[in-house]
Amino acid sequence: MVSLLVLVVMTAIVFDYINGFHDAANAIATVVSTGVLPIRTAVIVAGVLNFVGAVTGTAVAKTIASGFADPAVVTQTVVLAALLSACAWNLVTGSFGIPSSSSHALIGGLAGAVVAKAGVGAFDWMALFGKVLVPLVASPAIGFFVAFLVMIALLRMSLRLRLGTVKRVSQRLQLLSACSMAFAHGSNDAQKSMGIITLALVAFVKAGHGDLPVWILPKNDSVPLWVIVVCALAIGVGTMAGGKKTIKMMGTKIIHITPLQGFAAETAGAVTILGASHFGLPISTTHCINACIMGVGASKRVSAVRWGVAGNIVTAWVLTIPLSAVMAYVVMFALDKIF
Repeated sequence: MVSLLVLVVMTAIVFDYINGFHDAANAIATVVSTGVLPIRTAVIVAGVLNFVGAVTGTAVAKTIASGFADPAVVTQTVVLAALLSACAWNLVTGSFGIPSSSSHALIGGLAGAVVAKAGVGAFDWMALFGKVLVPLVASPAIGFFVAFLVMIALLRMSLRLRLGTVKRVSQRLQLLSACSMAFAHGSNDAQKSMGIITLALVAFVKAGHGDLPVWILPKNDSVPLWVIVVCALAIGVGTMAGGKKTIKMMGTKIIHITPLQGFAAETAGAVTILGASHFGLPISTTHCINACIMGVGASKRVSAVRWGVAGNIVTAWVLTIPLSAVMAYVVMFALDKIF
């Protein structure tokens, strides 16, 4: 049983690393595409700030650990199935440069695995609706309109300034906004792996296996310190590895972005994501920053956004939860035969 727990924890760390690699574009796509930072410098800075953001709280981790399914019906194989399906979805979408949601892949995988193990009633569908599906729509919408309004305000403020001055100042501001976005990304996304590891540890204890050092196991269902640090490191290192295809998709194919637009998009994205992290909502940072980029593009003119590309991204958003759930459902039956 301990060996299976170790396998689950290692898989969660791999998922966290892939999450960082897959979502590196969330923090740095605009700052790279505008030429403010070279990609190698950008991913290193983003990786460090991902780590810092990840260790600032555990509200989202607690939602993942106990908000969707009773730990009494969750087994190590359920958690493993969810992680494997989420990793597979991230690798498939990442290979095509599609900025899909790691968060929704994990939650969809958890739903599919729980249903396969204990039936439809074992998963809290109302929690899925309130904590995932509503934010799925709300967070991109909020990000879009905040970015739209910020961009309009910036354009009005810069009307009397020289173009060279606007470019120079906006490039400096974009460094700050990119750092804020990287910090916000870590504060939300890294906690998903923290939560899934904590869920596995709680399931281990509830199954009657308490033969581990006290410092390893969660106390009162809180997230152990070692889990926080390991997950923060994994997403930070993953971000430093970067995902060039996704960065290109977000930074150049949705709109042709300028430093001022990049600052507006990243600022709106960071504010939206940090608000969600504060309330323990596991939103998609990918959805949010993409919507913010669309928002700044629409502030110029509607045709500035390549809506065909945006439509393909939205399709991936819609499909992520159901397809990852189906994958986990199938994987769960395979794991039950192995273990």
